[in-house]
Amino acid sequence: MFKQLTFLFLLLANSIFAQELLPLIPQPKEIKKETGNFELSAGTLLLLPDSAFQNEADLFNQALQSGYGWELPVVSNSKSPLNTLTIVKDTDAASAPESYSLEITSAQIRIKAKENKGVFYALQTILQLLPVAAKDTISIPCVTIKDEPKYSWRGMHLDTGRHFFTKDFIKKYIDYLAMYKMNTFHWHLTEDQGWRIEIKKYPRLTEIGAWRKGSMVGHYNDQRFDNERYGGFYTQEDIKEIVAYAQKRHITIVPEIEMPGHSQAALAAYPELSCTGGPFEVATQWGVLDEVYCPKETTFEFLENVLSEVVALFPSEYIHIGGDECPKIRWKNCPHCQALIQKENLKDEHELQSYFIRRIEQFLNTKGKKIIGWDEILEGGLAPNAAVMSWRGTEGGIAAARQKHFAVMTPGAYCYFDHYQGEPKNEPVAIGGYTTVEKVYSFNPTPEVLTPEEAKYILGAQGNLWTEYIKTPEQATYMIMPRMQALAEVVWGTSQPGKYNNFQKRLLQHFAVLDKKGIRYSKALFEITSKVSPSDNKKGVLFWLRSAQDNKGIHYTTNGTPPTAKAPAYSKPIPITRNTVVKAAYFENGTQKSAVIEQAFYRTQSTGKKITLVSQPHENYGIGGAFTLVDGMRGNMEKYGRDWIGFWGKDLEATIDLGKKTKLTKVTLDVLANEGSWIYYPEKVRVLLSENGKDFKQVKVLSAAEISSLKGIIAMNIGKQQARFVKVIARNAGKIPDGKAGAGADSWLFVDEIMIE
Repeated sequence: MFKQLTFLFLLLANSIFAQELLPLIPQPKEIKKETGNFELSAGTLLLLPDSAFQNEADLFNQALQSGYGWELPVVSNSKSPLNTLTIVKDTDAASAPESYSLEITSAQIRIKAKENKGVFYALQTILQLLPVAAKDTISIPCVTIKDEPKYSWRGMHLDTGRHFFTKDFIKKYIDYLAMYKMNTFHWHLTEDQGWRIEIKKYPRLTEIGAWRKGSMVGHYNDQRFDNERYGGFYTQEDIKEIVAYAQKRHITIVPEIEMPGHSQAALAAYPELSCTGGPFEVATQWGVLDEVYCPKETTFEFLENVLSEVVALFPSEYIHIGGDECPKIRWKNCPHCQALIQKENLKDEHELQSYFIRRIEQFLNTKGKKIIGWDEILEGGLAPNAAVMSWRGTEGGIAAARQKHFAVMTPGAYCYFDHYQGEPKNEPVAIGGYTTVEKVYSFNPTPEVLTPEEAKYILGAQGNLWTEYIKTPEQATYMIMPRMQALAEVVWGTSQPGKYNNFQKRLLQHFAVLDKKGIRYSKALFEITSKVSPSDNKKGVLFWLRSAQDNKGIHYTTNGTPPTAKAPAYSKPIPITRNTVVKAAYFENGTQKSAVIEQAFYRTQSTGKKITLVSQPHENYGIGGAFTLVDGMRGNMEKYGRDWIGFWGKDLEATIDLGKKTKLTKVTLDVLANEGSWIYYPEKVRVLLSENGKDFKQVKVLSAAEISSLKGIIAMNIGKQQARFVKVIARNAGKIPDGKAGAGADSWLFVDEIMIE
């Protein structure tokens, strides 16, 4: 079915191309379509007056050889400019380092760039203009392009700690970034579940730390494990080879060596670096674990020796030191740590973490390096020259910029590619969340609250791929593509969220390229997408459907039966006024062309009604906002998808206006718990009623014990009541207790439908 659907989209893409929508991602800053075509063939000369661009010419020829079976002869001069691809150096001092100009006429192609990276990007643009099918002569549309990126950090991340990926795949991953003009590869090399980089001074890091005795199977909530020894690591020769490979493609590799938390694999090899002395095993479960480095002199000596070898391997300006999710329980109970807090006049364990990071920064500065860490390094005070990678939202990046520190934006709501990207029912198991291609494309890395001066400290943005649930290269590419393409245009600075359809049409043309290269990618774009809105009469909700092809091809049912071509055709939003199961699919000429989407609705007196919140949900987990709680769709407790909203350290306080005085007997609230992900049931739930929206009377209170016994479905009988306004307060569980993952941090409260009967 999906092969047929891909073919359908390719037909659409060819039609688009005929209408002069060029298949370029990221969209160039300035582009003008000219008349005519240039005919590229093996007889075209690649004119290279400056041998400094030989590397870029060689890579371009390799791409031609791989895709079409022929190359261009490279010469330093030619008697005629006709039928040539000429690369010249831009000597204008005002030109940006990554800029280029590209002029394609029917007679010749001319590239002008200040630096090699600009030449490389220009050649990538040409490659995107080439047709997929191999031919001896290729027609390229004539264009004039002037182009340069907005952001200097255009990144993708890969976690190789949870699951190991071969050297060959790492190279392919770098190729994928290069195809879309991204320039930073954040390589996550150490974790609780595996140490992946050879350190010659400490061989046990890879002898012991690179291998675990088993892994989690299924979702974290299942708490199932296998007994298969798992692991792997990269030798220093592997890393040198990969770094050189990336440099040729103008990609900087930023290594991450986690500290002080996420370090159990290292402590399994060298337990004396801990607070308790161990023994430890390389972790087999995901999540945040209590074992962390103890900030004693032997630990700093160890880390400095490790980082000395890391620095020698990676020429990047930045070294990523993690700094996230560091539980403080071991430090609280460690005599050495408590004595150090007193000695250094530190306020608490958070300032001890800042002390730890500052020590590491001072050392790396002596090596000519700067540190970058996750936004937790802001806690307790930011190290003097540190950059921040803002993942828990955009607040960390905003705080860093206001303190005149550089920041890379990578908030989970937009940039975590381990989230679901399509309907969770149809997707492989993932950690949770719901981040579509369109959502990624809507991201603005520079928050509007920053002044122009503060905005200069936003380096760019990055997509992150954490691999708890990603075991294979095929699954990795499936999760990043095509979301990576959307992010590539965002960080290039030419995305236009209001013209997403234009981007989508260009994106569809790239699927044939991915198919030719054998790259597995998500086809969630082919799904029928949906949204829910209040109905005009407030007697339910409206269910909207959309196809990237033609809404007229959508057929649906509302009785739970599978849709057929003879089912009602979708023409306007479907009114939901009762308990209903809607199933829909896209049909063409009587044949089903898409997967069936299915949505159950639970109609109660709160469905579609006006709702207000005292505190808004966290931006990473608040896609639908307050209306999510009254849209009639209950969240899946096994696949944490789009139907849940999350509050981090905050309470839920929701007030629903039923529109008129109404008889009530029951209020139900859906909640989640997953301690490994810091998600806890509320410690108290209250229901209050009012006739005027001001004077509320409490009619029900549930304790933490009562809530826990209800297993996530908090059904509360309130007797026979009458009210117009219903207030539901769910108190966040507060700080995570000692002995739990994330001890000392704020807990998450995840909630969904509030149903009033």
